[in-house]
Amino acid sequence: MPLTALTKKVKENSSQKPDRTDPWPAALRILTRRDYSQSELRQRLTDKGFDPERIDFALQRCLELGYLDDARYALNRATSLMNQGRAVGKRVLLDLRQRGVNEEIANRALQRAREACDEEQLLASLLERRFANFSYDSAPAKERRRVVHFLQRRGFTIDRIMAQLTRKGLETRDENR
Repeated sequence: MPLTALTKKVKENSSQKPDRTDPWPAALRILTRRDYSQSELRQRLTDKGFDPERIDFALQRCLELGYLDDARYALNRATSLMNQGRAVGKRVLLDLRQRGVNEEIANRALQRAREACDEEQLLASLLERRFANFSYDSAPAKERRRVVHFLQRRGFTIDRIMAQLTRKGLETRDENR
């Protein structure tokens, strides 16, 4: 059966490859998986080899359509880190800065995340979850350091850590009486 001109044209159009110079479709694919900061998305598109001018245009379009928002990203990231007990305080700021969020937006996000999350309760639950049978008073020095350093790496201050460990030790002594 001979191919008609219309059938030929449809086959030719469907066999064309997508435009590899336009970062817009790649940006949309990347943003469907999770939220990114502008800096992270720019880096991902640059790594894929797109032209910097076209990347700027795609990022601007994402901003205009609301697909990209550093303030929203920073707040979600800060809240998530704190709720999971993975980071608090300066550790959250460090994480956001590493992801390309500017200082002002990162500080605002941390403040709002602190309002939504009680750091004292977070520290208590993290201690209970990770170190349920730990007693600071009876633990060897090496074990004490290990626990304290773990909590410091998460961003908790030493005074807050020691207050919580002391409180936990007092509660344990009261239960044993």
